[in-house]
Amino acid sequence: MNGAARSSSLGIGEFVALMAMLTMLVALSIDMVLPALPAIGTSLGVDRANDNQLVITFLFLGFGFGQLVYGPMSDATGRKPAVYAGLAMYLAGCLLALAAANFTMMLAGRFLQGLGVAGPRTMTIALVRDRFEGRAMARVMSFIMAVFILGPIVAPAIGQGLLAAAGWRLIFGVYLVMALTACAWFALRQEETLDPARRIEFSPARIVDALVSVLRSRPALGYTIATGLVFGAFLGYLTSAQQILQQQYGLGAWFPLYFAILAVATGGSSMMNARLVMRHGMRRLSLTALKTIGGASVVFLAVAYTFSGHPPLWSLMAYLLTAFFCIGLLFSNLNAMAMQPLGHVAGTGASVVGGLSTLSSLILGTLIGQSYNGTVHPLVIGFAILSVLSMLAMRWAEASADPVVDAKAT
Repeated sequence: MNGAARSSSLGIGEFVALMAMLTMLVALSIDMVLPALPAIGTSLGVDRANDNQLVITFLFLGFGFGQLVYGPMSDATGRKPAVYAGLAMYLAGCLLALAAANFTMMLAGRFLQGLGVAGPRTMTIALVRDRFEGRAMARVMSFIMAVFILGPIVAPAIGQGLLAAAGWRLIFGVYLVMALTACAWFALRQEETLDPARRIEFSPARIVDALVSVLRSRPALGYTIATGLVFGAFLGYLTSAQQILQQQYGLGAWFPLYFAILAVATGGSSMMNARLVMRHGMRRLSLTALKTIGGASVVFLAVAYTFSGHPPLWSLMAYLLTAFFCIGLLFSNLNAMAMQPLGHVAGTGASVVGGLSTLSSLILGTLIGQSYNGTVHPLVIGFAILSVLSMLAMRWAEASADPVVDAKAT
């Protein structure tokens, strides 16, 4: 049944739109709030500007833990209950953040949002896999990704508009409405895709078994580490982007535009990856991308020091566009290589790889973000070091007696 789609009352166009909306909740939950970070900090009595970054960090913390749970849960209960559980948690987080009287309440709400949004994000992939196979699955995932890319492009502008119209709490009100809309649409139109005969009883032991499989497989562990290192650098950017672009460079209302340009670079390379990987292979493409990031970071670091940590904006954008184009190639390929040895525990293995890479990246990304000192030095140094460490992790993974097969078109 390769390349086939299983019958469904939901048309492909509506299915893609629904899956894209569920997936986009992640991007919007991160990027819409970026312009509001200073206002949130001021309103809730935050003393250090860098502490405002925790509004982003705590969402990723919840997201990392959530990925470990929803895959195994859905294998036992079905896809729909897992989505409902995630959206319910997300809605609770929205309400808590919306009503936050202090920064602790805000961070608790963001953690619940991250814990919740991991459900629909994880289940989107499972729902597509349940319904489509082969080329049809790849085609649908491409459509979903094309719509998803719009999220990081438009989200900061939407957030800035809401902030100007009625203050930062309106952003969380919009999150609430979006989640309720997605939940109602999903409940009314999407049928369960997991046959009861294929369900597996939920057991924490299955998560532990998948974790052990990752730890025992040198390729799986090595590429998971490499993914976490790359995502750590990217998270360092996300947490400090508002301070660097909007405050250090004084972009003000132009911040969403510059953020969108960088998002296009990442999204565009992710779309191009499907063609490039068939020609060059995952490992070659990943190593080239990491070498490019590392080399560009070393060169730009010298430029940054020449300008006392405040190089011309055009040079910063050129450097970041190069780095983010490469990161768009790395996300898909490193994850795919980490998953390749885990076919026997594919569903739970994906949850473990995603959770481990996200949680490990948090430490690194937070370290980069919290090191922000009014210059671009911490960010560029972080990219340089983590790209080199990611290459070393790849080399370590490839030294396995059972290396990952990197098939490509000939």
